[in-house]
Amino acid sequence: MTDTLKTISPVDGRVYVERALENAAGVDRALDGALRAQRAWNAVPLAVRCDLLGRAVDAFVAEASEIAAEITWQMGRPICHTPGEVRGFEERARHMLAIAPEALATLQPGEKPGFQRQIKRVPLGVVVVVAPWNYPYLTAVNAVLPALIAGNAVVLKHSHQTPLCAERFLEAFVSAGVHAGVFQYLHLSHGEAARLMGDPRVASVCFTGSVAGGKAVVAATAAGFASSGLELGGKDPAYVRADANLPQAIDSLTDGAFFNAGQSCCGIKRIYVAASRYEEFVAGMVELTQQYRLGSPLDPATTLGPVVRTSAAEAVRSQVREAVARGARQLIDESSFAAASPGTPYLAPQVLIDVDHSMAIMREETFGPAVGIMKVASDDEALRLMNDSAYGLTAAIFSADAQRAEALGDALETGTVFLNRCDYLDPALAWTGVKNSGRGCTLSRVGFEQLTRPKSYHFRVRT
Repeated sequence: MTDTLKTISPVDGRVYVERALENAAGVDRALDGALRAQRAWNAVPLAVRCDLLGRAVDAFVAEASEIAAEITWQMGRPICHTPGEVRGFEERARHMLAIAPEALATLQPGEKPGFQRQIKRVPLGVVVVVAPWNYPYLTAVNAVLPALIAGNAVVLKHSHQTPLCAERFLEAFVSAGVHAGVFQYLHLSHGEAARLMGDPRVASVCFTGSVAGGKAVVAATAAGFASSGLELGGKDPAYVRADANLPQAIDSLTDGAFFNAGQSCCGIKRIYVAASRYEEFVAGMVELTQQYRLGSPLDPATTLGPVVRTSAAEAVRSQVREAVARGARQLIDESSFAAASPGTPYLAPQVLIDVDHSMAIMREETFGPAVGIMKVASDDEALRLMNDSAYGLTAAIFSADAQRAEALGDALETGTVFLNRCDYLDPALAWTGVKNSGRGCTLSRVGFEQLTRPKSYHFRVRT
C-alpha cells in the first residue's frame, strides 16, 4: 500500500491536499535524473540560465491570486496578507538574478609574469532544499533560485503542510522551458528524506526548520558527506531605547510579534524597554494588539488567522500558563477575541509583563502570537538580556542614535541587526544566524558562496 501525506487545513480542519509519498526507487530515479540534468544545465551560459529562470518567475507571479489562496488554505495566513508572499518571492528572485553575473564572476588575483591565474565559482552539483510551511515560498526561494542560477540541479522536499508549493515551483519552471530534471520535488516520509540527504549523489542540503530538525540533517548528511546550510529557530529580541520614536516602535514591534500569527523564525518574541518609556510603550502595544481581528483567514477583514495546528496553539498556551504561574501578567483579555477557542488552532494574541528569563516564554522558541516585555535600566542591561539566549538570528533596536545602535549591534550575538524596523529580509543582505539559529548564509552575493565552490586555474603560459 502506498503511503500518503494529508494536509489538514487549519482553516476548518478538513483534508485539503492528499498526495502519495515517493518510495526509495523514486528517490533513486530523481537523483539519477538530477545528476544527468545538472551536467547539461551547467553547460548553459549563465545569461541563458538567468533568462529562463526569469521567465519562470514571470509564470509564477502570473498565478499570484491562486497561489495566495492556496497558502491561506494550507497554513492559515489571512487572505489579506498572503499576496505579500508572492511579492516577496518576486523581489528576492529578481534580485538574485540581477546580481548573479557579478557574484559568480571569475576572480582575478592579479598579474604575475608568465602565468594566468583565476578562481571560478562552479556549482556543487545536486542541491537538496528542505523547506518549511510558515513562509513556504520565501524560505524555499532563498535557496532554490540561487542554486539553479549557479548551475546546480535542485531537489525540493517541502513540508507536508504545504505540498502544493513544491508543485507550483515545478509548474513555473516547466512553463519557462527550464530543462527537465534540473528542478524536481519529492513528497517524502521522514525516513526517505533522511536517506535522500545522506545519499552520496547529493552535494549540499539547504534546510529551514527547527533546531531538532537541523540536528537530524547534520546526522543524515554525514553519511554522504554533503555540506549543509541550516536556518533554524529564533527567539528574537527588540530593545526600545529612551530616545526611540515610540509610536513607530509600537507599530513595528506589534506587527513583528503578531504578523503570520507569530509564526516566524525572525518574529519579535521578547521586548526590552527603557524604564522611562516602559509604561507608555506597554499601553500602546496593548491598545494596538486589541485592534487585531481573529477569525477565518478567508475573510478579507481578518488580520490574525489560526496557527498551523491545534498542537501548536496548545504549545503557546502552555508557555503562557507557565509564565503566569511564575508571576507574569497577561494584558490581553482573550474573551475579547470571540474566535479564540481552546482545542482549536484559533489563538488570541497575548502580551505579558512581569516576565523574566526563568520563564520559557522568554527563553524557548515561541511559534505563535505571544510576546513578553521587560523594563531595563540601561543599554548594558538590555544588551546582556538580548544576548542571554541560545538563539541568534536577528535583533532590533529602536533609537534616534544610529551610531550608538551600531555600537550595540557590534556586541549583539546575531546574524542581523535592525534599527527602527524588524522581521524583514532584504535580499541584498546576507541572511544568517549564529548559535542555535543555524549556520551558513542565503541571499545577497554572499549567498552564492554556499551554493558553489571555488575552482582555481594556475597556468604557466611562458616556459
